[in-house]
Amino acid sequence: MASFTPVTHVIFDLDGTLLDTDKLHIKIDQLIAERYGKMFTWKIRAQCMGRPFLEATSVKIRELQLPITVEEYHNIIANDFAKMIQEELPNCKAKPGVERLVRHLHANGIPIAIASSSKRATYELKISNHQDLFRLFHHTVLIPNDEEVKRGKPSPDALFVCCSRFDEKPSPVKVLVIEDAASGVQAARAAGMQVVMVPDPRIDAAFTENATLVLKSLEHFHPQLFGLPAFPD
Repeated sequence: MASFTPVTHVIFDLDGTLLDTDKLHIKIDQLIAERYGKMFTWKIRAQCMGRPFLEATSVKIRELQLPITVEEYHNIIANDFAKMIQEELPNCKAKPGVERLVRHLHANGIPIAIASSSKRATYELKISNHQDLFRLFHHTVLIPNDEEVKRGKPSPDALFVCCSRFDEKPSPVKVLVIEDAASGVQAARAAGMQVVMVPDPRIDAAFTENATLVLKSLEHFHPQLFGLPAFPD
């Protein structure tokens, strides 16, 4: 079994990594695209994953050639899909292997945190039915709401800020990032951190090339590869 540089801390992405929120995001984007006779494809979705809202929205508008601004796109979501978001986001499920891994790391004293492109309001909706799990994290950095984060992923800013808020303030080489998106992998690499990628199976293999390790699911993650406590037999 391969081994990598030992780490002491772990930072998780949220959407698509800890929680399966992508289905709702894709549903809304497709409904908006259909209003303009367009098709929101997986290729477009892959370009948006992990990016801050404004940047991701700019990509959607450009790729779909929509005759609206980023602000207008945001207003459509806020005005026409608010009820859908309020009703469906709290029902998002934890991704396979997440509960076991998070609880295992916490039980073994491994500090864990979250660095996410989610806004505070939607973050609270997403975790509302997972309070027992999310209180195990030492802290959460929400890029759109955090004044210390100047640039979103693929910039490493959020990871540096997240790393600095651990009590021990570990060196980046001692931090493992767990991600599902290419922008998050780029951010981790730029920060000098190792990164485990659990991509959507539809994603092009080219988007996974920079990851330290690529897995189909966190169910297949072996913590001891990175010097972390192994799961009990």
